Amino acid sequence: MLQKAQVTTRFAPSPSGPLHVGHLLAALQARRLADAHGGRCLLRVEDIDQRAQHPEYLELMYEDLRWLNLHFDGEVMVQTQRFGVYEQTLETLRRMGVLYPCFCTRSEIKAQVAEMGRAPHATLGYLYPGTCRRLPADAVEEKLAAGLPHSWRLDMQRVQDLIGCPTWHDMRRGTQRCVPAAYGDVVLARKDFPASYHLSVVVDDAAQGVTHVTRGADLFDATHIHRALQGVLGLPVPLYCHHALLRDNAGKRLAKRDGARSIASLREAGFSPEQVLASLHEALQRGGVWWV
Repeated sequence: MLQKAQVTTRFAPSPSGPLHVGHLLAALQARRLADAHGGRCLLRVEDIDQRAQHPEYLELMYEDLRWLNLHFDGEVMVQTQRFGVYEQTLETLRRMGVLYPCFCTRSEIKAQVAEMGRAPHATLGYLYPGTCRRLPADAVEEKLAAGLPHSWRLDMQRVQDLIGCPTWHDMRRGTQRCVPAAYGDVVLARKDFPASYHLSVVVDDAAQGVTHVTRGADLFDATHIHRALQGVLGLPVPLYCHHALLRDNAGKRLAKRDGARSIASLREAGFSPEQVLASLHEALQRGGVWWV
C-alpha cells in the first residue's frame, strides 16, 4: 500500500517554446497522482540546453500555469543552477571507469553504422558502434591534449558488467528488465552541453526525492537508460507511469511545434481554463484524441 507522505511527483517542462496541451497532460498526471496520495508535486525547469531556451517562454509558462490554477509544492528547481552538480557526477563516473571521451562527429557515426548494416534505434537514434571506446589510452591522451572536440559517453557494457540487468516498474506495463548494453553508449555531456537529458533527469529526480515519475510513452525506452544510470550511481529508483500521448483525429501526435494548440493560443481564442481542462479529460476518454 502506498504511504501518502512518501509520494513525490514532478512536472519538468523545457521552456524552449510555449506550454503545449501535451505539457498540460504531463502536469495534470503528476499533480493528480500526488494529490491522490496526499503527496507533493514539484516543478523543475529543464533549461540545460541554453541554445534552445528563450526567457519569454519561461515567463509565458508561469503565466499559463497561473491561468490554469495549477500549483506546485516547494521551491522550483532550475537546471542551469546545477551545472556543478552534473560535473561532479560526471567526475564520479570517470573515476569508476564507465565514462570515455568520444571524438566522432555525427556524420562519422552515421557512416560507421551504415557500414555495419545496423538499423537505427526507433527512439534513441543511431546506436553508437563504440569506435572511441576501443581507442588506446595514449591516443586518447593525445587527442585530449590537442583540444579536439569531444563528447563523454557512458560505456554501457561496462555498466552492465558492474550492475547486471536490473529491473524497474511501470505502473501501466508492469516490471521491466533493463539490459544496458542494448541501448548503446549514450552521450552524457559535450563541450557546449554540460549534461544530457539522461544525466540531468536522473540526478535531479534523486535530489528532489521523486518517488513516482509520470511522463509520455515516448520516453519509455529512455527509462531503461535512466535505470542503468541509477544502478551505477547507487541512486533510488522511482516508480514510473508512461501515459498515452495526445493525438489529433488523424492520429498525428500533438507536438510543441503545433502552435495552434499552445495554452496561450487557447486562452487568446477565448477558452476558459475549465473548458481546456474538460477537453483534455474528454481526450483521455477517447484514447488520447484531442479535438480542440
